[in-house]
Amino acid sequence: MTARIFIASALAFGMLASTGPLAVVPAQAQSSQSETQSLRISNGSFSQTLSVPMNRAVVVDSDAPFAELSIANPGIADISTLSDRSIYVLGKAPGRTTLTILGANGNLIANIEVQVTPDVAEFRERLRQILPGEPIEVRTANDGVVLSGTVSSINRLNAALELAERYAPGRVSNLMSVGGTQQVMLRVRFSEVQRNVARNLSSSLAMGSANPMGSLLGSGGFSSVDSARDALGGTISPSTTQRAGVISGALGIGGVQFQVMLEALETSGLARTLSEPSLIALSGQEADFLAGGEFPVPTLNDRGQVTIEYRPFGVELTFTPRVLEGDVINLIMQASVSSIDPTTVAATGAGVQIPAFRRRQTSTTVELRDGESFAIAGLLQDDFRASTRGVPWLSEIPILGALFRSAEYQNDQSELIIFVTAHLVSPTRGEALMLPTDRVRLPNESELFLYGRVEGQSGPAAEVSRQDFRGSYGYVMD
Repeated sequence: MTARIFIASALAFGMLASTGPLAVVPAQAQSSQSETQSLRISNGSFSQTLSVPMNRAVVVDSDAPFAELSIANPGIADISTLSDRSIYVLGKAPGRTTLTILGANGNLIANIEVQVTPDVAEFRERLRQILPGEPIEVRTANDGVVLSGTVSSINRLNAALELAERYAPGRVSNLMSVGGTQQVMLRVRFSEVQRNVARNLSSSLAMGSANPMGSLLGSGGFSSVDSARDALGGTISPSTTQRAGVISGALGIGGVQFQVMLEALETSGLARTLSEPSLIALSGQEADFLAGGEFPVPTLNDRGQVTIEYRPFGVELTFTPRVLEGDVINLIMQASVSSIDPTTVAATGAGVQIPAFRRRQTSTTVELRDGESFAIAGLLQDDFRASTRGVPWLSEIPILGALFRSAEYQNDQSELIIFVTAHLVSPTRGEALMLPTDRVRLPNESELFLYGRVEGQSGPAAEVSRQDFRGSYGYVMD
C-alpha cells in the first residue's frame, strides 16, 4: 500500500476554516521512486484528476465523512474504504474513469477523474539495467508510453521497444532516433566466364556396282538409298548439320564403285560477364537494382486471349541492411544473374517460339564490418558429353571401322562468383562528385572534320581523356 503523504499548505487550511465551497487538494509524493500522489478532499463539489500507476495504489482523504462511493469503470480502477474519511484506489488497467464521493445526505462531495497509466517508474529502472548509458526518455500519454531520445544502434532501439511492449502492449509510441551513420552502400561484383568446346568427326561410305539396278551399301550421310545412288553418281550432298570442312573421294575397283566423305567440325566459344552494381540504402530499408532488360512473353489470360508479360533478365540485386552495434552491418540480400537461352525454346499453339532463361541465383544473410568483403556465392560447372554413331558390327572393325561410324563430344564449363563489399557512408558535397559524361567533351567542327576526333581534347577533363586505358585493369584481392 502506498504511504499516505500529505502536504499541508496555507491555502488548504484556509479553505478548511472557511464556510464557503471547499476543494480537492492534491498532496504530491515526496519520494522519487513512488511516482504516486494522495488527494485531500475538503467539503465541496469540485473535480480533480488523480493519476494512479497501474498495479499501484493511492489514498484519497476527505475532511468530511462520506456515505457512498462509486467508480464508473471497475475494470480500470478498484476502490475500497479504509475509514469513513479514507479511500484506497488501485490502478488495474490503463484508461480513464470517474470516482464519485457522496455525503450522508446524498450531497456530492467530489467528482474525481482517475487516470490509470503504465508504471513508468519500474520501466525506467529496467531500461537503466538493460540498456545502461542510453539517454532514453520515458513519458506517459493518455494510456500509453512515449519513448524519445537518441540511441546508439538499431539493436538497442528494438530492445527498448520490446521492453516497452511488456508494460503497455500495443500502446507504445516510438520517437527515438538512431545516432551515427545509418546509410549503407553495397558494392557487388558479378563475374562469370563460360567456355564451350565441341568437336565432331563423321564419315560416310557408299559402295555399289556400276549397274544402276545393282546392290547398294551406304552409311553415315549416305545411309539412304537415294543419297547413296547420288553419291556413286557423283552428286554429293553434305549432311544438313553445319560442317566446317568436307573431304570426299571416289574409287572404282572393277565393277564396284566406292564413295567416301569425311565431315569435320570444331567449335569453341567464350562468354565473359562482369557487372559491378553499387547501391545505397538506409538501415532497415530495402533497395533493389536491375541492370538488363525485360523480355516479352505471350501468355493466355482467363478469357483465352493472348497478352504480353515482361520478365526481367540481367543482373538483379535486392538487399536490406541493418546497422548493429560496433559498426557491424547485418545484410539480407538476394542476387541473381539471368540471360536468354536460345538453345531451349518453347513453342506455343500460335506458332510463336519463346526462348528459355538461364538463371543463377543466391539468397543469404551475412554480417560484416565497414569495408569488409564476402564471396557469398560461387559456381563451378563442368559438363562433358560424348557420343558415337555407327553401323552395327562394321563400325567395330579395326581401322576400317572408322569409315562406318561418327563421333562427337562437347565440353561446357562455367565459373561464377559473387563478391559483396559493404560501406557505411554519409552524404558529401555535390562539387566533389564527377559524372562519366564530365570526362567527355563534344568535338567542334574543326576537331571533327579536320582531325577526325570524336572527342574534344581541351577542357578540364582533357587530361583524363588523354590517358591510355590499355593494359591490366580491375581489382586485386589478397
